[in-house]
Amino acid sequence: MKLVMAIIKPFKLDGVREALTELGVQGLTVSEVKGFGRQKGQTEIYRGAEYAVNFLPKVKIEVVVSDDMLDRAVETIQTTASTGKIGDGKIFVLDVSQAVRIRTGETGGEAL
Repeated sequence: MKLVMAIIKPFKLDGVREALTELGVQGLTVSEVKGFGRQKGQTEIYRGAEYAVNFLPKVKIEVVVSDDMLDRAVETIQTTASTGKIGDGKIFVLDVSQAVRIRTGETGGEAL
């Protein structure tokens, strides 16, 4: 099992969720986060005054998938979340050693 963690632009969330659902992903976790990468924030103008926004709003998606679904899930997130512009985000993949469904006690892939 793998944990796929993706940091994407907020307006891309619904499209990514729908694409992952069509792929067969049963559930995911979403968090509103702030951060910066190569774009280093941006400059905003508010009431005629210019100020720097150092941390931009992003959305973090976390989903655990089976090893055989990993490549399709990563490709789906990448193609759906892409705008082709700086700040599209990143995808990280981590190993998951165990999963347990609290209600039933199922473990491993059955818990997903």
